[in-house]
Amino acid sequence: MRNPPNETGNDPERRCILSGEHAPRNSLIRLAASPDGEIAPDVRAKAPGRGAWIGVDRAALETAMAKGKLKGAFARAFKGAPVSFSDDLPEKIEAALRRNALDRLGLEARSGTLLTGSDKIAESARKGRVRMLLHAADASDDGCRKLAQAWRVGSDTEGSGQAGKMLAADRHVLALALGRENCVHIAIIDAKAAARIDDAVGRWHRFIGCDWAPTLAESAAKVHGDAAHEHLQEDGLGQ
Repeated sequence: MRNPPNETGNDPERRCILSGEHAPRNSLIRLAASPDGEIAPDVRAKAPGRGAWIGVDRAALETAMAKGKLKGAFARAFKGAPVSFSDDLPEKIEAALRRNALDRLGLEARSGTLLTGSDKIAESARKGRVRMLLHAADASDDGCRKLAQAWRVGSDTEGSGQAGKMLAADRHVLALALGRENCVHIAIIDAKAAARIDDAVGRWHRFIGCDWAPTLAESAAKVHGDAAHEHLQEDGLGQ
């Protein structure tokens, strides 16, 4: 799982117990041990006690499990304390990341930081209000292209190739998550909201093997507002 660089230098780094690489903690996945020693995903990094961090995708995690490397990594990370994990740990991590990402989209919908509906999105995009553009997995190529073009015009990035991102969820799943109809396309109109979604959805997609690199608009938002770090403090994840 390729992790985004720590551009601001403000997000504390953690070490992946499998790859040995260091990365900003908001781009890694925390695994925590319950009182009885059972390892479970802690995607919001709020569970008490000792934890371990991974920055690999699901395929690499499953390979490490098959070769017995994960067991040894946990033994080192938890200083020999007795811990155990189930064979479906990768599935549990993916489900937790997916739920966290969809919950984040739902929260942003209720707070008014995102738009749905092609016409509304196109109008806001041309006015330069869109900070992130997302599409359902079953969105048409034509609809995606038209909105991407409007976004590039409004953000003065014509010729850059800037485009929206495809989500690993179809319109029906997104409608349930957002509590809205017509969730084929989603536009984020707030820079801090875009950073929050980039963290939550990005970790989910990178874990399941989907590319999730920052767009030009997201990169500009982070440079000119340090939004990624600020939202971690707001959500209590910057500890």
